Amino acid sequence: MSHAAKTTEVAGGPFTGLGALLRFRLRLDRIRIPVWVFAIALGVWASVLSLDEAYPTAESLQARAALLGNPATVLMTGPAFSLEHYTFGAMVANEHYLYVLITVAIMSILLTARHTRGEEEAGRLELLQALPVGRFASAAAALLAVALANLLIGVGTAAGLIAAEMAVLDSVAFGLGTALIGMVFASITLLVAQLSEHARTVVGVSSGALAAAFLVRGAGDVLESQGSWLSWFSPLAWAQQTRVFVDLRWWPLLAAVALVLVALGIAYLLARRRDLGAGFVASRSGRLTASAWLMAPWGLADRLLRTNAIVTTLGTMFFGVAMGSLATNLDDFLAENPALKDWISIEGSDLTGEFAGVILSYVMLAPIILAVAAVLRLRAEEDAGRLEELLVAGRSRSGFLAGWLGVVAVHTVVATMLVGVSVAVGVGIGSGEPERVGELAIATMLYLPAILAIASLAAALYGLLPRASILAWLLVIWVAVVLFLGQLLRLPDWAMDISPLTHVPNYPVESVAPLPPVILTALMLLFVLLGFGGLRRRDIGA
Repeated sequence: MSHAAKTTEVAGGPFTGLGALLRFRLRLDRIRIPVWVFAIALGVWASVLSLDEAYPTAESLQARAALLGNPATVLMTGPAFSLEHYTFGAMVANEHYLYVLITVAIMSILLTARHTRGEEEAGRLELLQALPVGRFASAAAALLAVALANLLIGVGTAAGLIAAEMAVLDSVAFGLGTALIGMVFASITLLVAQLSEHARTVVGVSSGALAAAFLVRGAGDVLESQGSWLSWFSPLAWAQQTRVFVDLRWWPLLAAVALVLVALGIAYLLARRRDLGAGFVASRSGRLTASAWLMAPWGLADRLLRTNAIVTTLGTMFFGVAMGSLATNLDDFLAENPALKDWISIEGSDLTGEFAGVILSYVMLAPIILAVAAVLRLRAEEDAGRLEELLVAGRSRSGFLAGWLGVVAVHTVVATMLVGVSVAVGVGIGSGEPERVGELAIATMLYLPAILAIASLAAALYGLLPRASILAWLLVIWVAVVLFLGQLLRLPDWAMDISPLTHVPNYPVESVAPLPPVILTALMLLFVLLGFGGLRRRDIGA
C-alpha cells in the first residue's frame, strides 16, 4: 500500500467513502435488486394461492401428507411437521420454504461475488482505492447493498404471505428467516472472495457450499422426519426449524446470526493480510502454452462454460430422479385429490405417463436457463474486451460466434438428454415400469427444438441489440409462468402459445405432430442467422 493510501486510511479510517460507494452499488443494481425482490415476493404469493386452489380440502391435504413418507420427497423439500393433522400452513412450511431459501441464497452469492471479487478482478477496485476511499469501504458497501436486497425480499415475502391470508406473525418469521439465510450465504461468499482471486471460483465454491447445505439438510431430514442432529449442520435447516405456520419458534435463527458474524469476522482478518487483487490462497501456475483445443474459439467457450454446465446438469438430474420416483401409488393419490389433476393437466387414463410428462417439462427449465445464460455470456466477454482481443489476433467474428454457439448447442443437448433420462429412471423406479425409460428418452428429444429456439433468440438479440440481450430472460420467465401457473391462472391460448414448450407433445400420451418441431427448427435457424448478421455489421462494444 502506498504512503498516500496509508495517510488517507489513518486520517479517515478503513471505511472512508462508505456512503458514496453504497449509493454507487445500489445504482449499479437499480434493475437487478428490484427484479429479484419482485420476482421472489410475487412467486411466494402466487405459489401460495396456487397451492390453496390445488389442495382445497382437509382430505386433499392429508393425501399430500402421505407423500412425505417417501424419503425422496423429504430430501427434496424439508422436514415433515404435523403429518397427523396436515394443514395448509404445514404444507407451506414443509414443502415450499426450502426453495425460497435456495433462491435467495443464489441471489446473495451472485450479487456479493459481483461487487467484491468481480470488481477486484476487473481492476476497478484498484482505481477506487486511488481515491480517498478506505480499504474496506468497497466490500462493506457491497455487503450493505446485498443486506438491503435481502431485507426487501424478507419484507416482500412476508407481505406476500400476509396478502395470501397466512398467519401474520409466522409470515414475519418466514420473511426474517429468508433474509437471514440470504445474509449467511452473502457472508460465506465474502469470505471465499478473500481466498480466491477469480470471481468464477468464488461463485463456484459458494454455490458448492449451498449444495452441501442442501444435501446435509436432506440427509438429516431423511434420518429423522422432523430433523435430526445432522440437519442442524445446514444453514437451510435453521430457517426451516423455526416451524413457521406449525409451532413457531424464533431461536433457531440465532445460529444464522452467529454464522454471519463469524464469517464476516474471518473475512475481515483475511482481507487485512492480503494484497489488493490477490487471493489469500495463491493460484496454481498454469501451463506455459495452451493446448490446440483451448486456442480455438470452441475450446475457449468450452473451458468457460463447462463447469456451470456440469454443475447444473448434475443438480437437475438429482432432482429429476427424486421427483420421478414420486410416481409410486400415483393412482391412489390423485383419486384422493382430484383437484390436482387440473393443476398439472392430467386428464387421461395413463396417469403415470402424464405425470412423467409433467415432471419432464419442469426439469426442462434447467437446460433452457443453462443455454440462455451461456449465450448471454458472450456479452460479458465483449464488455470485458476479450472478444476484441481475439479479433485483433486474427479470429473472425463469424468463426468466434459459430464456435461459441456450437459449444452451447452441444452442452444443451447433452444436458437435456441427461436430465430427461434422470426423470425416466426415477419414474421407472417409482412405478416399477422400466419400459418408461425408453419412452421418456424419446419425449426428451422432442424438447430439443423448443429449447434451442429459445437459446437462439438470445443469440439474435446479442447480435442485433446487445444492450437489450437481457430481454431474452423475459421469454424464459414467461415459459416458467406458463409451465407452473398457466392452467391455474386460466391463461388464454394465445398467451400459452408464446411459450415454445407449449408446442411440445407429452409423448407417448399425445401423438407427435410434425409441424411444430419444423416451425421451431426454422425459427431457431432464423434467429441464429440474425445473430450472425447483426454481429458482423455492428461495432464491437456497442
